[in-house]
Amino acid sequence: MPNPNQEQKDLLAGLSYVSLDKKVLEISGTDRLTWLNDMLSQKLDDLKPGQSVEALWLDAQGRVLRDFHILDDGDKTYLITFTEGFEAFLNSISRMIFRAQVTLKDRTDLQVVATFVSPIEGSELSWQDPWPATTPGGWRYGVLEGVDWNYFESTITSLPTGLTPASTMALDALRVAAKRPAGPNEIDERSIPHEYDWLATAVHLDKGCYRGQETVAKVHNLGAPPRRLVFLHLDGSGHLVPELGDEVIAEDGIGKITSVGSHYEMGPIALAVIKRNSSMEQVSVKLSSGAMVSAAVEEIVPSNAGGVVDLGDFRKKR
Repeated sequence: MPNPNQEQKDLLAGLSYVSLDKKVLEISGTDRLTWLNDMLSQKLDDLKPGQSVEALWLDAQGRVLRDFHILDDGDKTYLITFTEGFEAFLNSISRMIFRAQVTLKDRTDLQVVATFVSPIEGSELSWQDPWPATTPGGWRYGVLEGVDWNYFESTITSLPTGLTPASTMALDALRVAAKRPAGPNEIDERSIPHEYDWLATAVHLDKGCYRGQETVAKVHNLGAPPRRLVFLHLDGSGHLVPELGDEVIAEDGIGKITSVGSHYEMGPIALAVIKRNSSMEQVSVKLSSGAMVSAAVEEIVPSNAGGVVDLGDFRKKR
């Protein structure tokens, strides 16, 4: 039986890979980058071949529908995204082509695998995660210290040799430890980018118009996100592990678990979305069984996120 702690160590050492439940969309045509730039939250009209970027697909109210890991090879653009709801997504964007010179292809022949340290040798595409850096045009509300996340996603036609397979549980534990949001776990019907510090890597604040931009700009400049992502150190003494969606209860608010892992050094940990003004000290997690697990809270997105415009200074300039 696999040892989850050893799997995590092997992943970080570049000795293992994880098969991901993800799809690859290939986009060709001379208008592909400007077409994507008009739809997604990242600046893509000047995307360089081999450059790894992240972007979000938002609805008209600025809510996150899907996240993408994007690469261009100079001839085609590739979007890596989670499988859940992919067919509906593909149907939706197909209706947005209009007169653009764009062709979409679902690359069902490709598998997506995750590695650390380096991509899979000989892979067709290799995407390197920009997290935890703040990319051009982005903005980070919180402070990430000591985050080790040298992460790659590669597309392949057959499973790699020379590396051992590891579980998604091992990868989830490392992702939670890196405080890295990812769809579909962190996305629900209320999600906006600010709540997850996704403005740091997946949003370009100085690009042209796209669907949902008004909400992104308004919350960032004048408002505050109603919720925020936090990191939880769970009490593991009772050997009780929360599930996705379990309630997080604090004195002044309620939230929910979005990702869970058992880290080889930190033990049981989780990501959770809580009300913006909820307590930053101790919370409890209510399991589906009714049992309670205590947890210490570590900030990812601060309670004062958003509202970065100095209105007093703005009025002086007028």
